[in-house]
Amino acid sequence: MVKKILILTAGFGEGHNSAARGIRAGLARLAGDAVRVEVHDIFADTYGLANDCAREAYLALINNAPHAWSRVYGWLDRQQKFGGKLNVFFTAKDRFHRLLGRFEPDVIVSVYPAYPHLLDDMLGPTGQSCSKRVVVITDSLSVNAIWYRCSADYFLLPNEPSAAVLHRAGIAPQRTRTFGFPVSPEFSDNGVLRLEPSDTAGRRVLYLANARKSAAPELVSRLATIRGIDLTVAVGRDQRLRRAIENIRRVAGRPFTLVGWSEELPRLLKKTHLLISKAGGAAVQEAMAAACPMIVNHVIPGQEEGNARFLVEMNAGAIATTQEEVIATVEKAFANDAAIWRAWAANTSSLSRPAASLETARFLLSL
Repeated sequence: MVKKILILTAGFGEGHNSAARGIRAGLARLAGDAVRVEVHDIFADTYGLANDCAREAYLALINNAPHAWSRVYGWLDRQQKFGGKLNVFFTAKDRFHRLLGRFEPDVIVSVYPAYPHLLDDMLGPTGQSCSKRVVVITDSLSVNAIWYRCSADYFLLPNEPSAAVLHRAGIAPQRTRTFGFPVSPEFSDNGVLRLEPSDTAGRRVLYLANARKSAAPELVSRLATIRGIDLTVAVGRDQRLRRAIENIRRVAGRPFTLVGWSEELPRLLKKTHLLISKAGGAAVQEAMAAACPMIVNHVIPGQEEGNARFLVEMNAGAIATTQEEVIATVEKAFANDAAIWRAWAANTSSLSRPAASLETARFLLSL
């Protein structure tokens, strides 16, 4: 019998979509035609342009008014019940009901925290419906209560310290699993060898310009002046930013590589010595999966604080939120025969879980 697994995601943060893609790819690799997987963003499917506007407003809030977002995040964490607050989404619930009736999933996987509460409203707590319900938490340490004050058969977490947050909140340990963040299964593939940084092997630095984009060209111009590094800048699909960086490259005294959105990120990270990026759940966990030390140059209060804190507490990288700090941290990492980098690299290697999506998929298939 073909197993049917429904994955629910949302575009409010790339970590959710990244986790959904990783789980889907893991299931496809392990089970092939023996599993039928559908991935849905109920909010985007239901509200279309209004959802796009809400997403843009959210991004503007977290990037331009982080302290205001921190208060919202704290308010969410203090709520004991969320169900009644979701009654406004009656149109989404109707679409959701129709999706469940059509697909009849054996397992429902939520990688965005609103869905378990919608399911509680629609179907009652677990045990009252046929489908198993699994919540995949994409944040580390600063796990908001909205993730776990809901009904679920299992909660999957990226690491043990984050699972301990749920245990302290009263979630039984037998209901949690720590397979790691479900990065693309390509992270577990062999074929890319990272040599230790040196004059001959290079000192590869990858800058993901995914936050504070207005300041990215200046940071790139300063990174390009650091002697001895091999710089790659990834700008995603932002064409305006790409043109600005191209202008920097034309006048820079040292050449660097510029890439757009790429499915080659696992390969890039696995050969990179040092990643510079924001503390998003996907970025931090993908760096960990690739055993690539990281410098966090932007932290959104709330959900990203835990990701950054985990990185520092594990001595797998550093936080540097000003351009001066970023440049100084890059230079220190590779100084004295890359002594600091070597310590970071050893720790990221011990934390690395490149096969997390495959372990997650194997668990889902067992339910």
